[in-house]
Amino acid sequence: MTTATALRTIATDWPRLTTALEDGTNGTWPPAGRMTDYLRALDVEQAEYDRWRAGHRAALDRNPAQLGATRPPLSIHVHDAMRTIEIALAGCADVIAAQSQIEPTPFATADWPAADRTRRNARARADLADPKRWRFRGNVPRAPYTALWLLARVEARPGPFRPLTDAGRRHIAGIAREAVTRMDRVLGLVVADVEDARPCPDCGGLITVRSGAGAPPMARCSGCERLWTMADTMAA
Repeated sequence: MTTATALRTIATDWPRLTTALEDGTNGTWPPAGRMTDYLRALDVEQAEYDRWRAGHRAALDRNPAQLGATRPPLSIHVHDAMRTIEIALAGCADVIAAQSQIEPTPFATADWPAADRTRRNARARADLADPKRWRFRGNVPRAPYTALWLLARVEARPGPFRPLTDAGRRHIAGIAREAVTRMDRVLGLVVADVEDARPCPDCGGLITVRSGAGAPPMARCSGCERLWTMADTMAA
């Protein structure tokens, strides 16, 4: 997958993650391994979930009639993946903008002739407000916006930017591909083989469960090669 394709995939497939977040039904558990560069940011997200959980537990303590476990209002592992991707892309855009974005035209000083100062300041305001510019901000923008901004840099579209360096291209490529991999895992599009703790009832061999890629899960014994499918489970 090329970098451009990965960035387009992030932008176009993001609604599927939003649906999974709201439904709480899609995706695999446990979530895929976190990107180590963003563990600190994820700790913040975990703290927010911990506060939600603490508030929920306090509510139960105040009303003992509310028995039983309830699920969070959103799918936490999908939320975790989405925030990770957004933070990673925004961090990448900050780095690329620092390297390639040309500084805005400076405003005229007071000693300029009035007519020249007016023209120069109008140009400076327009340059500063150019929507193609990346804004360094505290809040994290949505992933599709950042992915498309990075795509424009990869494709060298016109704007107040210098050409990307080879290092910059590699940096974008790594972040984009990791983001797509994480999205695919959450959406269950990656084939995963997991060893089952229970031995095969026929021969005692190791059972491996395969799931993902949109196919129904199946299990196979490595000893006698017995195969179990969803049809077997439903029949039982």
